[in-house]
Amino acid sequence: MRMNEVRPRQTLAGMRAMLFVAFLLVLSVGSSLFILTAQTETYFAWSIPSLLTAATFGASYLASGVLELLASRQQAWANARIAVPAVFVFSVLTLIATVIHLDRFHFNVPAWITVAGTWVWLGIYVAVPILMAILWWAQLRVPGEDPPRTAPLPAWLRWLLCLLSVVFILIGSALFIAPSLVAPTWPWALTPLTGRAMGAWLIGWSVALGQMAWEDDVHRLRPAFLSLLALGGLQLIALARYANEMAWHTAAAWAYVTAMAGLFLIGAYGSFTARRTSHRAAIRAT
Repeated sequence: MRMNEVRPRQTLAGMRAMLFVAFLLVLSVGSSLFILTAQTETYFAWSIPSLLTAATFGASYLASGVLELLASRQQAWANARIAVPAVFVFSVLTLIATVIHLDRFHFNVPAWITVAGTWVWLGIYVAVPILMAILWWAQLRVPGEDPPRTAPLPAWLRWLLCLLSVVFILIGSALFIAPSLVAPTWPWALTPLTGRAMGAWLIGWSVALGQMAWEDDVHRLRPAFLSLLALGGLQLIALARYANEMAWHTAAAWAYVTAMAGLFLIGAYGSFTARRTSHRAAIRAT
């Protein structure tokens, strides 16, 4: 290796395996919530009275699955790490919300499959933050450097990602800390538990958006762009399915729709740009 060549830090096999297992888990949960939306009393860890809330959570799980699956396939750590901080933060917050509202969970219902699923839920959210923290620490000790950024984001997109990150973390933190006070301003009905769960999702996505602005490279962010494409698209489908639950007369409803449409467009733009720049690089290489 020549002195000026960069040796990229490789993603640990354990980290890649962890991300792939996380993908399988969120695929299961997300599919249940998005498809069997009205059956959370049987097929989820707690009952979600709002169909729109259940579908929204399902969309978020499925979109995060896209992020985790694509990140698990990346050999270079710089291209995989976009999934790690957001997943870690969301998992910790979800565990906290679970402990706070433990009485709302299906530990004592007649259906054994529901009880088993609830214990699995608790086990996952206890184990995942611990395992991810250990792997993350080990990953940072792997020798190597980040490859140079070859396709930086346009300035307007970085600023937009930063803006959305700030908005999401402010709203998410308020929902997580004081759901009973903040939920009345949400565009559809939330309980204290679903309010905290929604807050955890917003904070998790805020971390991902902020990291996207920091990474500032289209190629590093391909998993994130495809995840945002899925998130925005699935959320809009959820809204179309359960439009009757939305308080359409409020500014919050239209702000939410605008945000989801914006995420979809950002994901589409980034995915297209990453594909185009990769194609151009391949042509130059030949």
